Amino acid sequence: MSDLIHLVDSVEDISRAAIQLRGVAVNKEMDPRTVLDLFERWAAALQGNGMEAVPGVAFFRLWLRQGTLKPILERELGQGSVDGDWREEGQAKLRVFPLGVVGHWPAGNIEIQPVLSLTCALLGGNTCLVRVPSRLLESTNQLMKKLVTVDRDGILTERIQLLSFDHSREDLQSAMARNVDGAMIWGGQEAVARVRALPFPHWTRMAVFGPRLSVAAMDAEVWSQPDERRSWCERIARDVWQFDQQACSSPQVLFLERGARGAIDNFIEELREAFRKENQAHPRREIQPALTSVICLARANWLLDNVANRAWFSPSPDWTILLGQGTDIPKPTQFRTLTVLLVDNLLDAIEKFDGSVQTLGVAIGNPEKEDALAQAAGRRGVDRIVKLGRMHVFGSPWDAMDLIRPMVRIVRYVPSRDQKIPAKQTSLSSRP
Repeated sequence: MSDLIHLVDSVEDISRAAIQLRGVAVNKEMDPRTVLDLFERWAAALQGNGMEAVPGVAFFRLWLRQGTLKPILERELGQGSVDGDWREEGQAKLRVFPLGVVGHWPAGNIEIQPVLSLTCALLGGNTCLVRVPSRLLESTNQLMKKLVTVDRDGILTERIQLLSFDHSREDLQSAMARNVDGAMIWGGQEAVARVRALPFPHWTRMAVFGPRLSVAAMDAEVWSQPDERRSWCERIARDVWQFDQQACSSPQVLFLERGARGAIDNFIEELREAFRKENQAHPRREIQPALTSVICLARANWLLDNVANRAWFSPSPDWTILLGQGTDIPKPTQFRTLTVLLVDNLLDAIEKFDGSVQTLGVAIGNPEKEDALAQAAGRRGVDRIVKLGRMHVFGSPWDAMDLIRPMVRIVRYVPSRDQKIPAKQTSLSSRP
């Protein structure tokens, strides 16, 4: 096991790690501007040297940029929050303080998720206790090594404890829960329910990102235009390939509006070409036999289910396009398998959304029509409506939730006398 990720086998191991983190959280203040500066350096260190082989690393680099994070901080925590100062609000002063120790339970299918989750807590000045799923040990170690190279004074790394233990160890799961002030929980329904049932202290604040799926929608005005069709198909392919279609923001279905002006075969041919190019640029390095069976079975079932259904796919289980019709979202196959469903009216599909859809990627020719679709989607539980090609752009709010705000306390201070609060308060124990 890497020295960056600690294999733990006892409750005492976790308690010691939490005590160390709590001491740092209480005694060492860290303002957001320092975090932003180190994140910018971390982003630069993630370029080259084979780092592009880690799925999602290109996306993570963009997330770490100040241009991404500073607006999020100011929107969630208020103007001036980047400097970590008190700010005036009427007769009161407001200032952001960390919760303390934040526990992270990332899902095991997204390589960058352990580090992505902890960045949200670090921006609030917290320390992080992270359980790294066994499948993500190598990728997490690679990413963290790059942070170590730029964080020479240990400003961030001393605030992070990465742990590895089997998910079935209820004693270790419970020990981790008992020692945190905040929790960021990611994953499927069963995993989320199991973590939420752990014995957290009553003051623990939770941010839960449970199982969702995402879809895309394109109207006839857009896809029937030959000069635009290729670029839109390339955007769809990028959204499908990112995270191997396993993220909640991955499009599983493309609802395609029928149109008299364009032949569907022309669109499918452009989409096939976009898939071939994306696969050439980002080929699979390996594939599990069980995954091969899932993909092949999905292809066969689709063609046998309805004689009108059609399918196009690579000779190997690299990518699959399934064409049919209807407004119901089929069970996702994932792993670069996109179902294209023809509909007479895109609203007919959106009106069947039941709250499980997280992101709707759109390509609509008429702004008024798009606005009507967005409002209908919002009423039916969709949290993000974005342009195709940007379905994975991680921003706040996410799942209709703030990312940093849940893991901080905004303290309200009304002075006993009219006075100005110093820009930086050093410690409550520092008295004249």
